[in-house]
Amino acid sequence: MRVLVLAIILFLGACTCQDKHNISQLKEIYVGEYLSLTGSESTFGINTHWGIKLALKEAEEKNLLKGYRIKLITIDTEGDLAKAKKAVRKLISKNVIALLGEIHSNLSVEGGKIAQEKKIPMISPGSTNPSVTDVGDYVFRVCYTDTFQGIVMAQFAHEELKAKRVALLRDQTKYSIGLADSFVTKFKSLGGKIVADFTYKSGELDFKEILLKIKKAHFDALFLPGYYTEVALIARQAKQLGIRTKLLGGDGWDSPQLYEIAEDAINGGFFLNHFAIESPDKRTKDFLEKYQKEYGGEIPDANAALGYDAAMLLVDALSKISEPTPELLRNQIAKTKNFPGVTGDITLNSNGDPIKGAIVVRVEGRVNRYVSTISAK
Repeated sequence: MRVLVLAIILFLGACTCQDKHNISQLKEIYVGEYLSLTGSESTFGINTHWGIKLALKEAEEKNLLKGYRIKLITIDTEGDLAKAKKAVRKLISKNVIALLGEIHSNLSVEGGKIAQEKKIPMISPGSTNPSVTDVGDYVFRVCYTDTFQGIVMAQFAHEELKAKRVALLRDQTKYSIGLADSFVTKFKSLGGKIVADFTYKSGELDFKEILLKIKKAHFDALFLPGYYTEVALIARQAKQLGIRTKLLGGDGWDSPQLYEIAEDAINGGFFLNHFAIESPDKRTKDFLEKYQKEYGGEIPDANAALGYDAAMLLVDALSKISEPTPELLRNQIAKTKNFPGVTGDITLNSNGDPIKGAIVVRVEGRVNRYVSTISAK
């Protein structure tokens, strides 16, 4: 089904849903979207795109922009840095009023630099590296940062799991390193001990040699702050080597393919996420119902929810300005306070980062069970 949907995305490109109420009378506002719709972590981009499309359809049907409609122009970056930069320049040349993207932080940083230079507001749905919003005051995000993730997971490991000794196996990406570094600092400050800390390169397939080294240490939990592609393999190989411990991670775990690859080796693992379908929040239940109705019963992941929130926050800001200009829009986005997102209430701080809580989930088969919502201390 995902292959079919992706084919439709690439074929239709900038298509948006047709308004059944006098659409010809509505003025168009162009919004650019650049995401990795193909590539090794394409599920991130595809699901984000679905969330964005759902939000814009809802905004149009409810006439939230009062006489305007958003025309979405979509470009697939393929997870490539050069293509992402080219995509942003192309979108800006088409007179977009704002940009939505990327998920990969390094692509968002470079895209954000161009957006800042051209004074076009940009909202990243899911780029968590702290440097993303450091590029300037035209760049925002609706997700929390890697630093925040590391702090919260350290709290969870120490306070909820009662872990005293933790081993780490981190990717060499900025995402994984940033998350791991903040985890280590916070865990040590709580009195915990890091008994092993190893790295690997993205794309590696065999982790047994490293895992055998880690196995020699005595630990209560193994922290894996990487992407689902490698984490799933690590979990399988750890089980094969007889490593029985609690597995912990960040939002890079969030993909249906995590369980498909790891199978029951990942069961019982905990990771930090932006969204859980079992959250008791009514907004979660409403979003789940709308999403499944729109996409044939598909279950939304955190990227879908973040895409929805990014687009809805943009719509909310557009609805509050006297005329749709990039400058007025940027200023209104910066004022965002207590925006009721499906990933939680969002208040943007002076750096363009959201002040919000984080959700811990537990992997049980193909379902990520809601455990708790935690704020950093």
